[in-house]
Amino acid sequence: MKILIVKRDKLGDMLLTTPLIAHLRRSLQDAEISVLAAEYCGWVVREDPAVSRLWTYPRLRIGSILKPSQVLRYLASWRQIRAERFDVAIAAGGEYSPRAVRKALEVRAQRTIAYAPRNHRHGARLTDALEPPSGGHEIDRMLALAAPLGLGPPATEIDPSYRLPADARAFAERWLAERSLRPGGFVVLGLGARRASRQPSPEQVLRWSARWLEQRGLQTVFMWTPGRGSPLYPGDDETAAPVLAAGRADIHPFRGPIREALGLLWSAAASVFPDSGLMHFAATSPGGVVGLYAGSAEQWGPRGPRARWVGAAEGVPRLADEALFRELQELL
Repeated sequence: MKILIVKRDKLGDMLLTTPLIAHLRRSLQDAEISVLAAEYCGWVVREDPAVSRLWTYPRLRIGSILKPSQVLRYLASWRQIRAERFDVAIAAGGEYSPRAVRKALEVRAQRTIAYAPRNHRHGARLTDALEPPSGGHEIDRMLALAAPLGLGPPATEIDPSYRLPADARAFAERWLAERSLRPGGFVVLGLGARRASRQPSPEQVLRWSARWLEQRGLQTVFMWTPGRGSPLYPGDDETAAPVLAAGRADIHPFRGPIREALGLLWSAAASVFPDSGLMHFAATSPGGVVGLYAGSAEQWGPRGPRARWVGAAEGVPRLADEALFRELQELL
């Protein structure tokens, strides 16, 4: 059986798909399990031993702007994928997404599995339309997509997984040595949520980093997403500016590519992140993570043996310090 997992979402969402891939591999050992994803997120599973083959396609648009140079590459990718004649295509996502369903149908597999309402307009080619779930974690929602293949939930929980590449590990060693930081001697504290209510304020960053320095002797690697003002990717430069202006010697700023950021996460004693892609990666790292939420983490909470989360209904800037430090203490 040739199965293709179709994933068109962001980096964190791609990582949360790895339990579904692992479940299929363990249950259908003779199957070929491939992944189709956009180039900007497909690399997440490039080293995954459960993946028989990774297919990627270029992004045709950034916002509303078409990239003509990528059209021929895009069409060529789809010709190759259809030529594989997959038995099953799975639109991997925890809820109904018309765009995701259309992408899976473009594969032209014999069967297509996806969440879709009963009155969907995708026609008979959507052979296995499942009723969209109303609750549960995103991982469990995606695991349920294996039901049409005769597979129930896994006997034990499967956590997301990521294999850190050697170049990311080597970068972290150089970067830390240049700043006289030792592995395990710091906490990564990051920004990255798109709304101010969902991520820590500059005052919290300064207060929290001072506390674990005083109590644990741990310094801080401060990460944020670069960019200003873009509706699609607004970035966190403005929020980070007051932290940098404080000029604290124990706060080491990092504003760089994600693969290099992952190398630093894997060397940290622990990490603290708002709900974001980096938070989900940090949950798979040796140090683990405390995720910050404006409300509940029912669907998008971090998963892993060293994953914790705290929430405040009024928003992360109103989160009590003690709530964070209780969870961080468990990791440290």
